[in-house]
Amino acid sequence: MENKTLKPLAGKIAVVAGATRGAGRGIAVMLGAAGATVYCTGRSVRGGASDINRSETIDETAEMVTARGGIGIPVRTDHTREEEVKALFERIAEEQQGRLDLLVNDIWGGEQLTHWGTPFWEQPLGDALLMQERAVKTHLITSYYGAPLMIKRGGGLIIEITDGSTYNYRGNLYYSLAKIAPIHLAAAMAEELRSSNITALAVTPGFLRSEQMLDHFGVGEDNWRDAVAQEPHYIESETPYFVGQAIAALAGDPNVHEKSGCALTSWDLSDEYGFSDVDGRQPHWGNYAKKQGLPIN
Repeated sequence: MENKTLKPLAGKIAVVAGATRGAGRGIAVMLGAAGATVYCTGRSVRGGASDINRSETIDETAEMVTARGGIGIPVRTDHTREEEVKALFERIAEEQQGRLDLLVNDIWGGEQLTHWGTPFWEQPLGDALLMQERAVKTHLITSYYGAPLMIKRGGGLIIEITDGSTYNYRGNLYYSLAKIAPIHLAAAMAEELRSSNITALAVTPGFLRSEQMLDHFGVGEDNWRDAVAQEPHYIESETPYFVGQAIAALAGDPNVHEKSGCALTSWDLSDEYGFSDVDGRQPHWGNYAKKQGLPIN
């Protein structure tokens, strides 16, 4: 018989919306390592990249989930399209007898839409509105169709992935709106879902060492420290699997309901649950930012 302490999420059904790359991929993989069945959704599949035009796909993510001991199921879903999201959860309801234990909203898609250093009234309005559609509207649609499965069975966990744990300005009006909205979405869902025994909360990674950020600095995971010469603060960066472990720890915590409505950080959750990054480090953006005199969003 399989040791439940090694696979604490065995038998659990999860959806990671936005699992193509970055934090979403890291979260999906670490849920798989904990034994979960993970529906990996996004727009990029083999032979069909999204408009972001990167090589990562949900097919690869699902294979990584399975390789780590879970069950990875890729489902191409454009979360801006209500009919596709509805079909996703209808499929899950049919395949899993109505069971859904965890929903992670990590849809972003604003990489090419943020215009740093430009006042909001001088930025392209079309980019600004598309960012909100991808980073806020998608989360609303996905929770709208996911929550009823949890309500029907009387329990579940919804996690909003964002950037920062406060309501502070993040250097760009439209980016700030897109990243603060999920924090309040989690807090508001927590209130309305409390009577249904469903927990909702928000989680942020620190300085994420995503595939796209590695490419930006012209480095790989094996030599990421070379990027510190370009960006000194990169020394405290974390892999996507660090926040992935945070989500897996929350999903396996029987007392997670005590955190409902909260905005949490990967580094504080690392302190609480005692996990380290996959490279053996234990990055702590909160302590680092304070020491460097940086604002903590």
